[in-house]
Order: sequence, then structure tokens, then C-alpha cells
Amino acid sequence: MRSHSKLPVLLSVALLLGPLCYGATIAGTVKDPDGAPFEGATIQAQNTKTRITTIVLSDSHGHYRVENLPAGEYRVQIRAVGYRSNPHTGVNLTPDQNTSVDISLEKGTVHWNDLSIYQAGKLWPASKARDKIFSTCFTCHGFQTRIASVTRDQDGWRDRVRFMQEAMRFGLADRINDQEGVEVADYLTSLYGPDSVLPRSPADMPEYKETLRSLSGGSPNNIVFVEYDMPGPSRMPFDANPAKDGSVWIPDFGVANKITKLDPETGEMQDFPVPNVGTAAVHSAVAAPDGSVWLTEQGSNKLGRWDPATREVTEYQDAYIPGKLGYGAGSKHTLRFDPAGNVWASGNPLTRFNPETQKFNRFNEVPTAYDVKPDKSGNIWFTKQDTHQIGRVDWKTLKVSIWTPPTKNCFPRRIEVDSDGIVWFGEFNSGKIGRFDPKTETFKEYDLPGPQPTPYGLGIDADHNIWYSSYFMDVLGRFDPKTGKVTEYPFPHSENSIRELIPDSHGRMWYGSPSNNKVGYFYLTGNAEGAEHASK
Repeated sequence: MRSHSKLPVLLSVALLLGPLCYGATIAGTVKDPDGAPFEGATIQAQNTKTRITTIVLSDSHGHYRVENLPAGEYRVQIRAVGYRSNPHTGVNLTPDQNTSVDISLEKGTVHWNDLSIYQAGKLWPASKARDKIFSTCFTCHGFQTRIASVTRDQDGWRDRVRFMQEAMRFGLADRINDQEGVEVADYLTSLYGPDSVLPRSPADMPEYKETLRSLSGGSPNNIVFVEYDMPGPSRMPFDANPAKDGSVWIPDFGVANKITKLDPETGEMQDFPVPNVGTAAVHSAVAAPDGSVWLTEQGSNKLGRWDPATREVTEYQDAYIPGKLGYGAGSKHTLRFDPAGNVWASGNPLTRFNPETQKFNRFNEVPTAYDVKPDKSGNIWFTKQDTHQIGRVDWKTLKVSIWTPPTKNCFPRRIEVDSDGIVWFGEFNSGKIGRFDPKTETFKEYDLPGPQPTPYGLGIDADHNIWYSSYFMDVLGRFDPKTGKVTEYPFPHSENSIRELIPDSHGRMWYGSPSNNKVGYFYLTGNAEGAEHASK
């Protein structure tokens, strides 16, 4: 029989499995409408009680295997763009049970919300309004869940755009005026209104096939995702930060004004409100060594501290610049700690907060910082996207040093420091991974595959591989610094919008997918420890 693939990539190796762990298994074969093996489909097994979902890929023989599942009832469904299949419900598992669920696909429709931002850029009609959407709206989310998944008339789209302008005023006030808002709404009406200029399916456009590509790096079917649904709609979980007690802390961006604590073993989530009135836009929530949790409020330019004893959040207001609006007035973005327990926050500008004195230090030489990460000495590294540079603050002397990467206008976004002291950063605009050696003060840059790699979330695994998420292409990439090879993995949803990739002590890489209202982690099946801690 011929082997069929929805993805152009050839997944030629069967799913690699680590040592078997106690737990139940769902396995089976995926076949296309002609009965041929289907590779590259994502199979999702969700526990109907905990709502924890484990996701794997089918291999070149159409085989899949979901292991390490606790006993319970499961719903098994598949995602394969351009195909459909009814979900299998009521799949009941006892401990250590092996159950077979075979899946037959029928020909379906490629929907607009199946596409990546890169594909939309190729298929949407050219317009100033389109350019404004890409440069403004897509900084927080894409088009798939909030735009392409609904149909609204002109009044409906104008209402939604006005709501966003008001709710996210801190980020949009100086980026889109009222007239531009009307133009954006009218453009969206032309695309996703009752009289759309677009065909029902993007696959009906001749240009669609030109947007398809093979993934780089061979046969990437040895990845497992475990995901958790957020407890309420439109939470926009910007990341998922593991704490030393095994819990995971989640910042709810936008108007939710909450942080959420996840128990990965049970899937239970607890919400804790942020006192701010108006849009707090919680961007980061990180557990401190003492068990408290610190958070940033991008919309109100505040820090917050969750107290484990009272289980309440206390806010600390940094100054807004008089007469300024939006980011120009001040903002808080990502936070980390130095060895003395000071709280460092990227944003406008870079700041350090002393919890004992409750005073902010503002670094005027860094008016805009996107990310902050400490190295093993406690010094704080940052990206400075306004001038396309990276920098470091000596945490003791507060001396600021800044370096410029070789590629102009590269837009360094996330930054990481490995155990050898080497600094890695993603170049969002230039599609590269940057490497900086602080000892020699020298740079190296590595091109990433694909027409629009846009590396955003960045993380380093236990083997020193650099992982990145492609914001515009909806893939995950693993860069091996020893060989320079990049292996790409498909993400199980469109619009991944991943902002950080954070490893835990088990080798699992955590993420938030704000547009899909989920958090989760992934691991490779060769990682025995990650598999063992997957879904107990």
C-alpha cells in the first residue's frame, strides 16, 4: 500500500518509545480515505474527568501509541488538516490496560483557521489595514481563533475593534487611531463578514499550495504533548512557570486579571484575582524561592506578590510618566530574580525592585527591554528590541553593558544563558538564533529553516539543545549547537503564539498557548524521565 501524508514531511521512523512506565495505553492505526496509512496526524486522548490531554503523532505506517495514561474514561480525536473523523468517546481504561482505537479519515475541508500567520500573509488581499493587523494585532495574538473562527457583519467587527482599543489601551493607544480602527474593522468584514471576498476554503486558491512546505530535520514523530485547558474562556495564558514544589504558575493576560496555579498531576487549577481595576494584562508569574509568586502587570505598570499564607496579591505601583499613553507611560513585562531576591522586570524601562525597601530602580539607559534572564553569577541579561541589541546588568554594581549583534534590525526577543555561560537569543525579524560568548565578546548567528521562522519562545533542554517556537509558522524547532542541525516539529494546533519555553526538573518543556487557551508541556520519547512524569 502507498503511504499518504497530510504533511509534506516524510515521517519514516516508527514512534520511538522510552522504557515502559506503569499506566494504560491507547494505540492504533490512522488510515486515509483510500485505506492507506496516514502519517503526521495528531491524535489527542483527553481524560474526560481531569481534562488532561495527551497528544502524539502517527508514524509512516499510520501507527500511533499514547502511553502512561491513568485509568479513566477518554475521548480520542484526531487533527489532520483537510480531513475529518468522528471522535471516539467512552474509551474506558483500567490500570495497565492496552486498548486499540483505529481511526479512518474522510476527506474534509481546509479551513481558514487551520492556517499559520505566514500563510495568511500570502493569501490575504494586500491592504494598509492588513499591514496594520500584522504589525499591531498580531503582537498579542494571531487571526485563527479570534478572527477566522467567527463571522461578523460590519457593526460586529467595528464593535470588536473598539473593544480591543479600549481594553488594550496601554498597548494600542499610540499604535492605532480611531480612523485606522475603522479601516481594520472594515477590512476584517471583507474577509470574515457575510459577503467575504475569500473562498470558503483557502485550498481553493491557487497560491495555497505554494504556502505548504516540508518540515526540516528528518522524521520528527517522537514528540509527546500533554495539555491542560484553562478554567475559563479567553484567559490568554502567556506562559507556564514550574515551581520547586511541582506546581505550575500561569499568568492570565488581557482583561482576566488573574494568576492561576496548576497541579500537573490532577489537572486542578486555582485562580487568584489581581486587585487592579481595569486591564492588568498579567504578563509573567514566577514562584520565588520562599514560596511566594511575583507577577508583572503590563497594562498598569505594577508588580504583584502572591502571599502563600494569605493567598492574596499585593501590588506595587511603579510610576507612570505624566502625559504619556500606553507603553510610553511605563510597563512591566517578564520578571526574574537575582541572588539577593530583587525582582527584575523587562518593560519600559528595565527595572529592579527591592522587596525590603519597596523601591524601584529604573535604568534609563535601557528605556525598552523585552526579556530578562539571570546567568549563574546572578547578572541580568536582557534584550533591547528598540535598538536591536542585547545587554547585561551586573547585579551588584548595576553597571550596564550593551552589545550589538551582526544582523541589523534583527529584533532580539527572548534570551537564555546556558550552564557554560553562553548567551542565546532569538532574532525574530531575521529568522536566526544568535549566540554570544561573554568571554570573547563575539557573536555567531545561525539561520533557521522556513520562509518566516520568527523565533519567539526560547528554551534550553538538558542536552544543551536550543528550542524555539515559530510565531508565524506554528512549528517548534530544536537547534543542536554541536551540529548546527535544526529539527522541526508540528504543533498540535494552529496559532501556537508561544512566548516562553521553560524546562522543569523532569526534562519537560512547559509553554502557554494563549490563543488556544491551554498550557502544557512536551518531551521527546527518548527521554525516559519526561515520559515517566507525563500523565500519572
